Amino acid sequence: MNAEQNRLLESNARIKHWKRWGPYLSERAWGTVREDYSADGSAWEYFPHDHARSRAYRWNEDGIGGISDRKQNICFSIALWNGKDPILKERLFGLTGNEGNHGEDVKELYYYLDSTPTHSYMKYLYKYPQAAFPYERLVSENRSRTKLDREFELIDTGIFDENRYFDVFIEYAKADVDDILIRITVANRGDEAASINVLPTVWYRNVWSWTGAAADGEMRCSEPGVIEIGHRSVGHRCLFFDESAELLFTENETNNERLFNSPNRTRYVKDAFNDYIVLGKHDAVNPMQTGTKAAANYILEIPAKSEVSLRMRLSDGEMGFETFDATFAERINEADEFFDSVTSLGLSDDAMRVQRQAFAGLLWSKQFYHYDVRDWLMGDPAMPKPPAQRLEGRNSYWGHLHNSDVISMPDKWEYPWYAAWDLAFHCIPLALVDAQFAKDQLMLMLREWYMHPNGQIPAYEWAFGDVNPPVHAWAALRVYQIDKKRAGTADRKFLERIFHKLLLNFTWWVNRKDAEGKNVFEGGFLGLDNIGVFDRSQPLPTGGRLVQADCTSWMAMYCLNMLAIALELSIEDDAYEDVASKFWEHFVFIADAMNNLGEDGISLWDEHDGFYYDVLHLHETGQSMPLKVRSMVGLIPLFAVATIESDLLDQLPDFKRRMQWFIDNRPDLTDNINCARKPGVGERRLLAVAYRERLEKVLRFMLDEDEFLSPYGIRALSRFHHEAPYILEVNSQEHRVDYEPAESSSGLFGGNSNWRGPVWFPVNYLLIESLQKFHHYYGDDFMIECPTGSGKMMNLWQVSEEISRRLSHIFLKDADGNRPVYGSSEKQQSDPHFRDHILFYEYFHGDNGSGIGASHQTGWTGLVAKLLQQSGE
Repeated sequence: MNAEQNRLLESNARIKHWKRWGPYLSERAWGTVREDYSADGSAWEYFPHDHARSRAYRWNEDGIGGISDRKQNICFSIALWNGKDPILKERLFGLTGNEGNHGEDVKELYYYLDSTPTHSYMKYLYKYPQAAFPYERLVSENRSRTKLDREFELIDTGIFDENRYFDVFIEYAKADVDDILIRITVANRGDEAASINVLPTVWYRNVWSWTGAAADGEMRCSEPGVIEIGHRSVGHRCLFFDESAELLFTENETNNERLFNSPNRTRYVKDAFNDYIVLGKHDAVNPMQTGTKAAANYILEIPAKSEVSLRMRLSDGEMGFETFDATFAERINEADEFFDSVTSLGLSDDAMRVQRQAFAGLLWSKQFYHYDVRDWLMGDPAMPKPPAQRLEGRNSYWGHLHNSDVISMPDKWEYPWYAAWDLAFHCIPLALVDAQFAKDQLMLMLREWYMHPNGQIPAYEWAFGDVNPPVHAWAALRVYQIDKKRAGTADRKFLERIFHKLLLNFTWWVNRKDAEGKNVFEGGFLGLDNIGVFDRSQPLPTGGRLVQADCTSWMAMYCLNMLAIALELSIEDDAYEDVASKFWEHFVFIADAMNNLGEDGISLWDEHDGFYYDVLHLHETGQSMPLKVRSMVGLIPLFAVATIESDLLDQLPDFKRRMQWFIDNRPDLTDNINCARKPGVGERRLLAVAYRERLEKVLRFMLDEDEFLSPYGIRALSRFHHEAPYILEVNSQEHRVDYEPAESSSGLFGGNSNWRGPVWFPVNYLLIESLQKFHHYYGDDFMIECPTGSGKMMNLWQVSEEISRRLSHIFLKDADGNRPVYGSSEKQQSDPHFRDHILFYEYFHGDNGSGIGASHQTGWTGLVAKLLQQSGE
């Protein structure tokens, strides 16, 4: 056991609360649903970036590279001023969904460089220009661009071209649970000396204004170089500064005068430091040096190509700096030792760097998430009553939902809220470094104050009632298996607890999304926005209903995941054999419905093409038609695959007997699908929607480099549609799907999301696992040409490794030292202060692998850490 593993054990056993403090501070709290109290639900416009410095947040706080306690009572981050900016840089800037030509988009450069699971050591980098930050130019330039144009980024402004910028490194090292050492290093990368104000800032989250209560405590200057913190919930703390600086104090209260032309509640307000530093208003801060927000104002003159470090300590007792550097060195060594135990042998230094930064992004992207929907709908006692329209609007049917937890986020700027299906993928790589956290996160989404009483899992903040793919059971099983392999013991209590909750969710799916009770499903949004002909969350312009090959496949996969969990639990409790039989039989019914002709002679499987398609049923005419789009919709049926070991069947006689009876007596359902009739390698049985002949046909498309197989993974839409777009005319209106390898040119389906060509990690990861399961059954005798037409034959395990390596090489240096993720950006490819700092984007260009969408979505793209661990580079 290394030191970090010991800390994890102490934390999980609640012996020492090593995770009490962490990176739980958001990077954007403005423009979110929680802060939106408008009548029309226009969150971005109701609380814009311009308000953020002056308006106290209702639900959570934000900052740059910051930390907080796990309930976000006390927050710490840094503020910066280069002497030229129009405002103090206290938080990250970006475009709202309506400002960006491809939706919301952060316009900053920052990196998560390191973090251990207990946050005993963390490192963050923010790149701050020395010229005035180009706020207006970023807005106007992107506003003038169309959806056919690429986004205009901060680096495109040329503001970093002559290296006139600061690299601001923020590091944290825990001397103890409540004793946090903080080191801020500012490096001047330019050829001339430059000055900068650095303000390490501490404040209380405002929880009092909404009820009219007094603040939860007070900060004050007890002696030079010390901010004393007295908080009702957290207790006594001090922020000690090793180097002397001017201490500033104010209140974390809204500046009503600036925003609303109405009286302020207090003399000193949230944006006081901005007014004091930038505007020179010396009466903006409290001369009595007390308040609920405080900072030290360091004015640094940094020589060219040099750096300056500041040291401080947020502690419940200790104040000295004698062991500061030694403790930092020790925590860094312990972090190295911990990740050495996680990383696979044989990885290059570059691959280990990519993997470690992927883990860092996952661990930094935890956030305290606070949202009580009932209070949000009804309003607060000391505030004006919200508009009545809210009671019928967004999330109005989720009044039971009460969130107040640290949650893994997709990222903390563009998606500063949890998304249930994203989180399921986060938990796979997280299980490698902190399995307990991964298990707790999966359970959290199913708790009574999260899951709807009807069994639906909340999707995401913008609309909890939307429908995402049902991947929770898969994630629970995989986390259980990863934990079992690494720890050597099986956490069956976790598996049993989550299984019972998942039963409720599975029932919701069956009752709500199988409209006609025929074992074919229509799920709506399903996370795959922009992939189809129609917006599947809205009524069809044609009328009728859309039978979705992907939704039906997700449910087949769900059945198999639930079956696998039930079989695992049956080993020690035979009561689970009955419910295992239920999921086995339900899977057979769904697989039959997918693979065989319906009453109208139309199937989700197209024998002529050798591919799965959605089918449109028109009620008025009785007509049905397949929507022949070659997309991820037709590959998702491969996800519905599982194998059962022969020795496991022998341990479960009741299940084995029932399965054999069903096989023997229902040949109408079992003759034409892989239904465990024929043993494979090791006498194991196979359950799969796509039996061998159909699997081969689908794989010919998937592994064709002119279709799905990109040099960087599997595209979400076949490149075939570049020259041959799919066009459907309905009521004299044309609906079409074109291959678009980068951003979508259509805003119809929402913002900057796009499944019409780019490579996405989550579905690629599931394809890799599915191929491995098929190989587990068929073995090395099943060979397929990869790439199609190359003459090179591979077994399915080798194909899975080929796809895995293509994905990993998005981030790894090629023979010329370039990373595909950075495309043609010369600065990011070659500059020594850029090239080894990795950004993990939301998705990737289908032809060149460059990063697209959210630039810090280490969430599911963090799966690359698991791919490197299992398949190397």
